[in-house]
Amino acid sequence: MNINTKKLSAGLLIAGIAGLTACNQIKSSSSAAATDSTTVKAAYIPDSTGFERIIEGKKTDLYTLKNKNGMEAALTSFGGRLVSLLVPDKTGKMVDVVEGFDSVKVYQDAADSFYGATIGRYGNRIGKGQFKLEGKSYQLTLNNGANTLHGGKVGFDVHVWDAKKLDDHSLEIDYVSKDGDQGFPGTLKVKVIYALQDDNSLKISYEATTDKPTVVNLTNHAYWNLNGCGSGTILNHTLQIDADNYTPVDTALIPTGKIETVKGTPFDFTTPTVIGARIEQANDQLKNGKGYDHNFVLNKHDITTPITTVTGDKTGIEMQVFTEEPGIQFYSGNFMAGKHTVKGGAKDDHRTGFCLETQHYPDSPNQPSFPSTELKPGQVYKTVSIYKFSAK
Repeated sequence: MNINTKKLSAGLLIAGIAGLTACNQIKSSSSAAATDSTTVKAAYIPDSTGFERIIEGKKTDLYTLKNKNGMEAALTSFGGRLVSLLVPDKTGKMVDVVEGFDSVKVYQDAADSFYGATIGRYGNRIGKGQFKLEGKSYQLTLNNGANTLHGGKVGFDVHVWDAKKLDDHSLEIDYVSKDGDQGFPGTLKVKVIYALQDDNSLKISYEATTDKPTVVNLTNHAYWNLNGCGSGTILNHTLQIDADNYTPVDTALIPTGKIETVKGTPFDFTTPTVIGARIEQANDQLKNGKGYDHNFVLNKHDITTPITTVTGDKTGIEMQVFTEEPGIQFYSGNFMAGKHTVKGGAKDDHRTGFCLETQHYPDSPNQPSFPSTELKPGQVYKTVSIYKFSAK
């Protein structure tokens, strides 16, 4: 996050995650089995008619972006959600790497999972839904047991954003969150631009202003599967995260206040490692998250430095993540439970998608030693994250 173009320092931080899940709220059995014989249907952009509804008195729609290489992205104004992203695999075949649905109706039914949504005001968790800002105490709505997750009971993910295509490859979405919305102070004006670039990257640019001191932590909650939507387990994907430390959590997935090394733990992804290789190890942190659901403290970087690389074992598709944020939440789909039908007809079964949410740290408003998420009147919140694709 930049404020008045000055980046908030990314010091040691804390990430936690509480009762629901950093991504899903439905419990499911844990299994390290990574065998998969799922047949994936040809990638497609959903029919826009499934996204034409009236919600909150506003019309929702589906918007398609293209680049010169034939990649396509689809987004809906309902929740500012990334619905599809078609990427060429190692054979040149297009693969939809985003787990998602064919209609707004299913997104509404699966709202507690935040599929593809633009998250706000505050991505991740705030302990007990409480914080103090400039001497004043605030109580937020609780939607994660005794905590607030991804903005509260009625977050940005369930509102209809104003959307306009800027050109064939970029979409601007805007939302105004009123003073007191979910308990947060200040009227927050948010603008996000999704741009499908000719280097086969999806660039997300966030911007926000406020009329009262408040806290802000915006992100995107896409569920990725680089073998294709509905293709089965993500446990055989290879993951690398440039982070020597992470933030352990308590049993409610709220940061403990410690910053710990990943060395010698199942959280060491400093070299490329298969996601499922250690996910079932006896480890208190894996037990707390029911798998990976943790914030990683990124090593020193800038927007030109890839901080995460993931490779699909079947398609050879590689995704690199670039960000100006100090942390990233890696969630391994532990609470996916097969309750919803994704594009192509498969179910969103256990660990068939993963999330990499660029962010400031969870519960930062209650942790003064962490990078600040405070935004004041006259300041501009700005941050950029990029997901870049190739195949080999």
